[in-house]
Amino acid sequence: MEKTPEQWLEEAEPTQKGGVFKVFLGYAPGVGKTYNMLSEGIRRHSRGEDVVIGVIETHGRAGTAELAARLEAVPRKQLEYKGTVFEEMDVDAILARKPQVALVDELAHTNVEGSKHRKRYEDILELLDAGIDVISTINVQHIESVTPLVARITGVIVRETVPDWVLQRVNEIVLTDLTPEALKNRMKRGDIYPLDRAERALANFFRPGNLIALREIALRQVSHVVDRGLESYLEKEHLEQTPIAEKFGVCISSNPAAQYLMARAARMASRIDAELYVIYVDIGVDDSPERRRALQENVRFAENLGAQVVRVAGKSVAEEVAKVVREKHITQVVFGRSAVSGVKKYLYLSAIHKFLRDAPAVDVHIVTQEAR
Repeated sequence: MEKTPEQWLEEAEPTQKGGVFKVFLGYAPGVGKTYNMLSEGIRRHSRGEDVVIGVIETHGRAGTAELAARLEAVPRKQLEYKGTVFEEMDVDAILARKPQVALVDELAHTNVEGSKHRKRYEDILELLDAGIDVISTINVQHIESVTPLVARITGVIVRETVPDWVLQRVNEIVLTDLTPEALKNRMKRGDIYPLDRAERALANFFRPGNLIALREIALRQVSHVVDRGLESYLEKEHLEQTPIAEKFGVCISSNPAAQYLMARAARMASRIDAELYVIYVDIGVDDSPERRRALQENVRFAENLGAQVVRVAGKSVAEEVAKVVREKHITQVVFGRSAVSGVKKYLYLSAIHKFLRDAPAVDVHIVTQEAR
């Protein structure tokens, strides 16, 4: 039975058994992930920790090779595949050596056929389960959920990926940052690739627009990990979160007018660079084919806006929306107003009152739902 992301997070708590998993994240080759990992390994070794290199890829970079030479390296395992000999990390040798810390480069690497595990992250998980701390590296384009976006931006389809649930196991993630201009200068000097290869790279993957976009994706990835760690801590300590980033929530139904409401909410959110959540509560009134089609159109519209769609079921819209607002740490909520008289007006106002009673402190916007 596969573990859920929540179970991986729980195992990552300091009170749990297993090694500590740290990852240096970059947005492109050459930003200094491996160099920083080796530097930390050397610092730890100087403090008396038992540190070994499981596998390091120097890519011919002299500075990286000089640092690697200062630490003990566990010999790699040689495997023959289709007449060629490959070298892979020897997991069993590291387990037998029992270091405190293992440095394992390139988290997304696919091992050659005949290895103990298919992917390097599986090697790392075994080391962690044995109580060995692991420090690794990855570029943001190798995170599975990010690869489609990277392909659209750069035109490059990334083949080697790491499932997002693996990153849920990470205890600490560090962004190895370098401005795109500085990275281009490193490329032009031949510090990353040989000069003939560097020229082709600068004209393709390393174009300024690509680097700026990839850097932004990496920054957001680190931000999400920080948010997740904060939420996990607050939940464990039973503390209420004081929201840091603005998040908008908009409540919809199968009513086609909800698309206007979502568009209004999206514009409001974009003005302050806030995340947008679209919340639908199934109370059992949208069972007809016509309503299901209308609801699906609304959901599709929400996804096109870039919103995160949250679907829940319950008897009370107000209570369920309040739960979502609390769980997602939403700071501003948008309700549509379409019923303005008689019993419907009373029921509408009653629902708003129930929401305010059950929800944490949030700003509430009530806007006319029909387009004008």
